[in-house]
Formats: sequence, C-alpha cells, structure tokens
Amino acid sequence: MTTIERLEREVWPDPGPDASALMARCTELRRKPLAEFTVEDLRLMLGQEIGVSALLPLAVQVLLHDPLAEGDHYPGDLLSNVLRLPDSAWSNLQAERKHLASVLTQLVANPRFSEPDLRPRDPDRQLRDAIVRFLGR
Repeated sequence: MTTIERLEREVWPDPGPDASALMARCTELRRKPLAEFTVEDLRLMLGQEIGVSALLPLAVQVLLHDPLAEGDHYPGDLLSNVLRLPDSAWSNLQAERKHLASVLTQLVANPRFSEPDLRPRDPDRQLRDAIVRFLGR
C-alpha cells in the first residue's frame, strides 16, 4: 500500500483537537493509499502543495483524460490547482508537462475559453488565463 507518508518516509503526528479541519484532512490523506485518491483528494493536497512529487503524476493522468475534472468546487478545479504549482514541481516530469500542454492548447482553442466577452472574474476566464500562463512558461 503506497501512501505519501511511505514515499516521503515522514509520518505526521495525529492532529490535535485544536487542528483545523483542513489540517486533519490533509493528515488523513497522507495516510490514504494513492490508488484510492479521488479528484477532490488530488485537488486538495496539490492546492496545499503536500505530496506534490507523488500526486502530480496522478493528477496529470486524470487531466489528460479530462482537463476539466471536477473536485468539490467547479469544473477545472483540479487543473487550477495544478497550474498554480511552481515550475520546480515539474522538474522530473517534463514529458508529462509536454503532454498536458498539448491537451491544454486544444482546450483554450475551444470557444468556451476563447470568447472575448468573458468577464475578468469569471472562473472560465481565470482558468483560461492560468492555462495561457502555463503554456507560456
């Protein structure tokens, strides 16, 4: 059973009674088998930049099949968190990054993301802008 804790060889202590729900959930997910991770689990952990080296390859596989995979918030929420990761997260994943960039190039060509009247605060516009920045790096 592969978990983030086993891969990183670091066991976090159980969160105390004063820990936030987020901290408790992240600690729980570090112990969850990677094979059982959901889109929401990936979204949450990558958004917190926890277990990135283990989880980013899994997230990329999801996104190659469904770039707008949805956790608990909105279509594309996993992608949004992946695109926020620092460039260093991709240092050992250049082939995966290239494959994802190819899929995202097709996605931004979709009329849903290329409409000029998207409002600046529109989630689709924000996601499109994040994709364009990713493709430009």
